[in-house]
Amino acid sequence: MGNYFLKRIVLILPTLLGITFLVFILSHLAPGGPLEREIAKIRGYASLQGAQANQISQEEIDLLKKRLHLDQPIPIAYLFWLKDILHFDLGESRLHSRPVSELIAEKIPVSITFGLSGFLLSYLICIPLGITKALRSGEAFDSGTSILILLAYSIPVFALAMLLLYVFASGEVFSWFPLGHEVSDEYESLGFFDRIQDRLSHMFLPVICYVSGSFAVLTLLMKNSLLDQISKEYVRTAVAKGMSFKEAVFRHAFRNSLIPIATGFGSNISLVLAGSLIIELVFNIDGMGLLSFQAVTERDTDLMMGLLLIQSLLALFGNILSDICYVLIDPRINFEA
Repeated sequence: MGNYFLKRIVLILPTLLGITFLVFILSHLAPGGPLEREIAKIRGYASLQGAQANQISQEEIDLLKKRLHLDQPIPIAYLFWLKDILHFDLGESRLHSRPVSELIAEKIPVSITFGLSGFLLSYLICIPLGITKALRSGEAFDSGTSILILLAYSIPVFALAMLLLYVFASGEVFSWFPLGHEVSDEYESLGFFDRIQDRLSHMFLPVICYVSGSFAVLTLLMKNSLLDQISKEYVRTAVAKGMSFKEAVFRHAFRNSLIPIATGFGSNISLVLAGSLIIELVFNIDGMGLLSFQAVTERDTDLMMGLLLIQSLLALFGNILSDICYVLIDPRINFEA
């Protein structure tokens, strides 16, 4: 298995090169590329000085091309970008006028705090709930929770977020939680325990939205997977040999039923760390999702490429993590075979 995972890790590099090269080409060939954005930015500044000031000479355009390495073919410009990456330089955001690495380092803890909390709660809630529904299939508990799951699945995340804000934060019904942001304005002046309480109160409603996004799918996947394993011959054999039904389920069927859950484990982590644009917009959370949206809409090439690099790395390592989970759940799995 060690050779398999070593191959997967080695393959990360060519995969990253392929992803970034393709997006780099598209970002430079599409209308409104980095050169056009830079020219528009200069004209915007110059127009403040008078009507004649927003004219840019061909010499200035040539200097801009040289600074952006656009006087060279696009593959050569990509090699210049790659050279900067090898020196741990992600470039500078034209939108924010700050280094891309600083922006990502500032925003990613926000997405980790909210997204990872929702991710962990999803698994901590959905796996036990799915097991209970499987063991009590057809009973009133199963039917009642199925209605709850159907509601959670049918309500879009943005609608749920707006509903939670209206009911629990707007003051129209209750004002138990803040309307948004990561922390209060007076956060720095609070004591240690008050800071914890303040952060938890700001996290509560967004985390519910994070959980609702995968609540129905994870719960039903766990239930159906366990029901499928319970019906297998090895469970009936274990019961026939004197083992109790629940003992046979938890000692044998449960572990095998986790394999479908492990399939999306790594990719879910990468998505969580990338942030959720809708939740961040509704709750005014300044995280990775909002930053990615701004980078794409404003065609901030350096910022977009830096975010793409980080998110692609997370996705690739997430897939490897899923494979590791397979092996931990069932040691009989042999990828090399």
